[in-house]
Amino acid sequence: MDELKPKDQKKVFICLVIYITALIASNTLGIKVMPFFFGTHLSVSVFYFPFVFIMTDVIGEVYGRALAKKFVMAGCIAVIAFMIFNIISVLMPWSGAGMWAHDSYNTLYSVSIRVSIASVLAFIIGEYQDVLAFFFFKAKTGGKHFWLRSNLSNVWSQFLDTVIFMVVAFAGIYPTHTLILIIIPWWIYKILMGIAYTPLSYLGIRMLRGKNENLENKQA
Repeated sequence: MDELKPKDQKKVFICLVIYITALIASNTLGIKVMPFFFGTHLSVSVFYFPFVFIMTDVIGEVYGRALAKKFVMAGCIAVIAFMIFNIISVLMPWSGAGMWAHDSYNTLYSVSIRVSIASVLAFIIGEYQDVLAFFFFKAKTGGKHFWLRSNLSNVWSQFLDTVIFMVVAFAGIYPTHTLILIIIPWWIYKILMGIAYTPLSYLGIRMLRGKNENLENKQA
């Protein structure tokens, strides 16, 4: 961050805020599901979770691998800290004045340790793999076709994220065939949303680069 110009630092800061907000929103608001095609259900987090993976691709494209990894590290810290705060908040005693919200609060925020661990593992592994895959495909394409590199890395990272979360959280609770039937449509939904958000990625790249279309990437 220190080597960036003040104008670029402000842009990166805004991106980081959006990144962390989308991440925390996915872990909280995503408990709501809505009806989808063929009797399936879709978490509302499908609308904002793509921002998490897209943002690291955009930052990596404009400012390089090192800064993209710092975004992932910031996300990991945020997820772990939120999990700890969440557990502490649920365990704290209630006063009589707040009992009206007791059942709803505990239902929404009493996340089991197993599910919390699944969420953290899925995010850390999925996000780091997204950054690695993005720069792998960037090397293979000679830095061209951002849309292709972004979506290919998204396919792989979202697969890992979905599989790791579902297996760690629900293996032994649901039979294997049920887990597969949950994993496949959820993975496909996230890929499709990532594709739909690709124009936003190009908009983000243009806004970050500004007039300097030849901004060099730091590949550290």
